[in-house]
Amino acid sequence: MKTIQILGTGCPKCKKLAENAEEAVRALGADHRVVKVTDLNEIARMGVMITPGLAVDGEVKSVGKVLSIEEIQGLL
Repeated sequence: MKTIQILGTGCPKCKKLAENAEEAVRALGADHRVVKVTDLNEIARMGVMITPGLAVDGEVKSVGKVLSIEEIQGLL
């Protein structure tokens, strides 16, 4: 099981990225977990200065844009 982290404070783009990540996991039928990280200190520790960000198992894969469902599936 992979952990997909959505890095952001809850802005509309962050929410959309979270929705797309959840849909990507459902479409793959995978047993992955989507976690929202809203603590700015934690986000900064991961090296993300522009949200939204997406990380897989703690490794940042995307910063500052809303990935499509297909793009997220490609990262998994």
